[in-house]
Amino acid sequence: MSGLEIERKFLVKNNDYKRQATSSSRICQGYICSDRGRTVRVRIRDSRGYLTIKGPSNNNGLARYEFEKEISLDEAQHLMDICEPGKIDKTRYLVPCGKHTFEVDEFYGENEGLVMAEVELGAEDETFEKPDFIGKEVTGDRRYYNSCLLKKPFTSWDENTK
Repeated sequence: MSGLEIERKFLVKNNDYKRQATSSSRICQGYICSDRGRTVRVRIRDSRGYLTIKGPSNNNGLARYEFEKEISLDEAQHLMDICEPGKIDKTRYLVPCGKHTFEVDEFYGENEGLVMAEVELGAEDETFEKPDFIGKEVTGDRRYYNSCLLKKPFTSWDENTK
C-alpha cells in the first residue's frame, strides 16, 4: 500500500472500545529511522511483518505520504535488530463506527496508560461519526507519534501535559 495517509488521532476516555471491537491484534514495532521529516518502521503484527516509510506531515498534521510493504516474519525479526533503541508494544482494537473503522491502540511498557484512537479518512474535510469513547483530539501533536513515544515515553510526561 502506498499513497497519502489522512488520519485524525484522539485520546480515549473509557474502555467501551473493548466491547465494541470486532478484532484485536498484538503489535511490536521499532524504527530504523525516526527523523522529524521521515520514519522507517518495522512492525510485527501477530505473525506478519511489515516495512513502512512515512514522509513529513503537512502543516496541520492530518496527512502524509506512506508506503507500506508486507515482509516475511523472519525479515521483520532480523530488521528489529538494527532498529533504534526501544520498541513500541501495543494491542490494536478495530472498532467500526458508521462508515469508518477506528483503530484503538492500548500501549504497554514505558507507554502504559496511553490509549489512542485514529481514523483514516479519504479527504481532510471528510466528516465521520465519533464513538462515545473518543476524547481530546491530538492530531498533529508530535508527542503522540509512535516514533516520538520511543524517545519520550508517556510515563515520563508531566501529569499536567498528558
